[in-house]
Amino acid sequence: MKKLFFAAMLLTITTSVYSQVWMSRNTYIRLFSEAPLENIEGVTQTAQAALNTQTGEVFFKSPIESFKFEDALMEEHFNENYLESEKYPNAEFTGTIQNLPDLSKEGTYEVTVAGKFTVHGVTKERTVQGTIVVEKGKITSSSKFKVKCVDHNIEIPTLLVKKIAEELEITVKSNYIPKPQTK
Repeated sequence: MKKLFFAAMLLTITTSVYSQVWMSRNTYIRLFSEAPLENIEGVTQTAQAALNTQTGEVFFKSPIESFKFEDALMEEHFNENYLESEKYPNAEFTGTIQNLPDLSKEGTYEVTVAGKFTVHGVTKERTVQGTIVVEKGKITSSSKFKVKCVDHNIEIPTLLVKKIAEELEITVKSNYIPKPQTK
């Protein structure tokens, strides 16, 4: 019985490692604004991500309203005044890993992803550095990069420049699972 269980587990792990499309429905994204008068941090853990281990295609999508802030007023201003989440409900990134490693092998891989980042209705070409870890049949990824508000037509009133940075630091972390195979 133990041998049968072990064989089933090994088959599951082997199948999952060789699956092409991996999904994350609880991707963590952190926005951080460091300004002279105050720091602002917004976090979501409900973003979605996909990774194709054969082609290197990646996709991230996050509802703007899912970001939570320490202060309810900050959250309201973020959604209504800056990101206009009713008009522009999502932030998205679609890209391709430029130096795609063999993700069927365990290891830690530094990667470069080039693609298009859309927020506030403005799409910009981006190249982002990241790390992918393949370990024990699981894949995780992480990245940290900067986004200038002006690049996405996000206006910061002159009176608030000391409270809100003109450039935000974005941190993204995903824990992927193999997409279930459809027959």
